[in-house]
Amino acid sequence: MAEGKLKPRRISSMAFAQKTSKTLRPLLIKYRPSLTSSAPFLLTKKIQESAVPAVAVSIPAKGSPPILDLEDTGRLYTTVKTGELLRSLATLCPMAVGPAVDLGMAVMRSKAVDENRALRAAVMGMVRRTVYRQFCAGEDAEEAGETLRRLWKGGMRGILDYGLEDAEDGAACDRNLAGFLSTVELTATLPPSSVSFACVKITAISPIKLLERVSDLLRWERKDPSIRLPWKRPSLQILTDASPLYHTPRAPPPLTQEEERELGHSHDRLATLCHHCSAANLPLLVDAEYTSVQPAIDYLIYAAALDFNKDERPLVHGTIQTYLKDSKERLIQAVDGAKKAGISIGFKLVRGAYLSRETALASSHGMASPIHRSIQETHACFNDCSAFMIERIVKGSCSVVLATHNLESGKMAAAKAEELGIGKGEQKLQFAQLMGMADGLSLGLRNAGFQVSKYLPFGPVEQVMPYLLRRAEENRGLLSTSSVDRELISKELKRRLRFKFLGSSCSKN
Repeated sequence: MAEGKLKPRRISSMAFAQKTSKTLRPLLIKYRPSLTSSAPFLLTKKIQESAVPAVAVSIPAKGSPPILDLEDTGRLYTTVKTGELLRSLATLCPMAVGPAVDLGMAVMRSKAVDENRALRAAVMGMVRRTVYRQFCAGEDAEEAGETLRRLWKGGMRGILDYGLEDAEDGAACDRNLAGFLSTVELTATLPPSSVSFACVKITAISPIKLLERVSDLLRWERKDPSIRLPWKRPSLQILTDASPLYHTPRAPPPLTQEEERELGHSHDRLATLCHHCSAANLPLLVDAEYTSVQPAIDYLIYAAALDFNKDERPLVHGTIQTYLKDSKERLIQAVDGAKKAGISIGFKLVRGAYLSRETALASSHGMASPIHRSIQETHACFNDCSAFMIERIVKGSCSVVLATHNLESGKMAAAKAEELGIGKGEQKLQFAQLMGMADGLSLGLRNAGFQVSKYLPFGPVEQVMPYLLRRAEENRGLLSTSSVDRELISKELKRRLRFKFLGSSCSKN
């Protein structure tokens, strides 16, 4: 079916999440007996090269500077309408003012808003028209699909993320899995190869309390290797001596039979999602979380990787948060472990999203923060890990998604890839930025010919509110790069204004 003929039926978020709920239980039963007979993950050459987007990007010859050109804003924003630039600038400018962001977050979290229906409706309406529109792809499958099509026509791809957060019990996990499966199925209605990855949060398909319990036991096993964990499946090494172990000050009780059963269901849910991704030729990104549950998340990821990452390009990708002091050590340990196990491995590299939470938790235990002491150290760690993974792409079966909003990190990674002769179309090296953030960097990388995706969370406003609050905090904090976007957008708007009134002779001045 031609793309222009696609008319997806508008579907509510609840209906979208329930679309595959009737088939969920049979799928879990089907895949529970054996996770080792996974379907092959084959991204064929035909699929990888099909449906080239309409925007033509020039790929500089080797050695021709610059690799990334953000100076020519006319070329940079050639596919972006003036109205979109004005809207982005109008949203990003207030979010650069710390007190304004603090006030907005306080309002959204206030008890008064929760208890007053009319006030909440007014606040949600304002959020929908501003930060939600800037950072989210839509409230349902149809809106998300339209957003992705616009990106595709502009030369970029999308990472679809159905906006679900922590689940409290198995029933919620099953409902969330149905939503994730429907998201994978949605890709069949979109332009071929327009979706680069599916995305999942383990905290949405495994109860948060269970992840805390499993993480405690894995940390205690690191402290005392003699203890026995009968439920533990084959996996890669998870923790290092540098990892934060203070969360578990004493030996935790073993998992109960019910907890062991629920852990098995968590494995099954992830395996079910992996099977669907494999059938759709769509690799899977698993988000990272806070350190209190990350060991259990890594355990589930690595167990799935042993079953599904049989092909040269990995299906299952974990996430490394490089603001953590142990991130480089854990990254090297996992890559070496995958090589010994004879599987491929992939990671998304990010700086990190829980700085305040991690620092406060460590302080409450009387321990030093697990996060690097300065933003400069975090930048250095991200760049070091990026170079390591780019080198491993050349040497073996590794894949990396460099999820960065930092211009210098983007430049360094692009230069490293060119130095090592990695082709711009190489699927094992991809860049990604959040929707609504670092668009200048995204467009610059696109124009340089690299594989670039925008992370596209979608779902009802109230459902994705935790995500929006984190975006607000990041824009306020040290990791924000909105100043670069604001400067570039302002420069391009001025150029367009001059061109409108003075003509082409002034368009590049």
